[in-house]
Amino acid sequence: MTTSNTETRSPRRPSSKPNGQWNIDGKAPLNANEEWKQVDNGLAVRERIENVYSKGGFKSIDPTDLHGRFRVWGLYTQRKPGIDGGRTATLEPHELEDEYFMLRVRIDGGQLTTEQVRGIGEISTEFGRGTADLTDRQNVQLHWVEVESMPEIWRRLEAIGLGTTEACGDVPRVVLGSPVAGIAADELIDPTPQINDITSRFIGDETLANLPRKFKTAITGHPSQDVVHEINDVAFVAVEHPTLGIGYDLWVGGGLSASPRLGERLGAFVTPDEVTEVWHGVAQIFRDYGYRRLRNKARLKFLLAEWGPEKFRQILQDEYLGYALPDGPPAPKPLTAGDHVGVHRQKDGRFYIGATPIVGRISGPMLTQLAELVEDHGSSRIRTTPHQKIVILDIPEDRVESLIKGLDDLGLQARPSLIRRGTIACTGIEFCKLAIVETKAFATAAVLDLEERLDAFDLPHPISLHVNGCPNSCARIQTADIGLKGQLVTIDGEQVPGYQVHLGGGLASDNRDEAGLGRTVRGLKVAADGIADYVDRVVKRFLEDRDADSDETFAQWAHRAEEEALQ
Repeated sequence: MTTSNTETRSPRRPSSKPNGQWNIDGKAPLNANEEWKQVDNGLAVRERIENVYSKGGFKSIDPTDLHGRFRVWGLYTQRKPGIDGGRTATLEPHELEDEYFMLRVRIDGGQLTTEQVRGIGEISTEFGRGTADLTDRQNVQLHWVEVESMPEIWRRLEAIGLGTTEACGDVPRVVLGSPVAGIAADELIDPTPQINDITSRFIGDETLANLPRKFKTAITGHPSQDVVHEINDVAFVAVEHPTLGIGYDLWVGGGLSASPRLGERLGAFVTPDEVTEVWHGVAQIFRDYGYRRLRNKARLKFLLAEWGPEKFRQILQDEYLGYALPDGPPAPKPLTAGDHVGVHRQKDGRFYIGATPIVGRISGPMLTQLAELVEDHGSSRIRTTPHQKIVILDIPEDRVESLIKGLDDLGLQARPSLIRRGTIACTGIEFCKLAIVETKAFATAAVLDLEERLDAFDLPHPISLHVNGCPNSCARIQTADIGLKGQLVTIDGEQVPGYQVHLGGGLASDNRDEAGLGRTVRGLKVAADGIADYVDRVVKRFLEDRDADSDETFAQWAHRAEEEALQ
């Protein structure tokens, strides 16, 4: 069923101010980035990496391949050591970069076997100096990778069912999925078939390999809404329709970075069988109507802001689906946190255990030992989460405590402090060319310090602390109780590495009444080595001022508090 309402249909004439929208302005590229993508969008560069660059070494790499097409295969040059944050914005990319790469291993739905975890660990140890970080998009990132090693790394990854195809770049990125898909006792629906269908059909598809910018997807069947759906380009959240049964509520247009915007419901109900087709329709809308002239306006959220959800839904139905989607209800407010930390009974009577590394930092040897530990406890399945956590599945009840002890010995706590549980951090200046400030080391030091300072306090719930090295918000600073955005700050007349503070953000999976962005306080900045002092101060003020009778959260208090209380 289609509509003839022309007011909601897209224009068919060139815009007076072209934005590079293919279906409106034509496909003539309006910037250098769009030019090289039209020549070769990046999928073909793997052959050159394997047959030319791995043999000729770093200096043989074509600059356009290096700074553009390599991303499609999960490869970014990493930051050269010793370049301080004050020079990030003044140096050219080739001056910032080292002759080594960050390699992102794509893990759709966060689903791993112990064989795969061991394989990543061995690759990290042999080719990446033992580095490994859990990302907040369920991937694993390695560092110090040389282009000469890539053919062997790909061979090993693909032998265990993993890869790096479209792990970065202007393409459909990893599909976030519920870490407890298929095993949680309170799950509404297992989204694994939908995730597998999308990835098998469209990852590596030439028709979607040149999008305006990155395209992020999330799908969950769990009532905790555990995939941060509000900040993805397209998301499907399980819901029960009063007459059509279990399906998904459709969201589009979320994203953070320097211009944060939460996604919006289209009010449409999507059956499980329709998810792939609807996903494909939204991806094609982004390809055909997304802005391409300016990179900083090229995310789907800007198109949604112009169109609104009603027009977006109409164009999706009229031009890409050919039928109308039924209206559907919103998903109920989550009653549990979505990070899955701790011990939980599965639907089959066994248990899953969610464990917390400090700020996502792990290592190759740790992954290898983790695989052995899990296998020794009778399981072969591990999941990563959008909260930089690890979930181990299928543990018999009589082996739970033994596993928790083994995880503790590895530095993975299943019963962490609330501050450790709630802290995540991006890569930071250690490896990232965009970063201004270090993150992992400062956040780790703050967690260890705060565990001693706040140990005597009865926190009513986890306090989320997100630490980011630049304004791009890879660590989701605007959706944390306390979000720290890396920049150079002036304290006592001296310019030092530090952070701008965002307070009171959160998403549905944080057990919030509703998702919202944090507030900023004019002039409120923290030195990089002063995180613990600030968090200690503001959390204690919250505990003094909060309305305990109403079970007021930190986020609620932060939005109503006077600026003086937040200093």
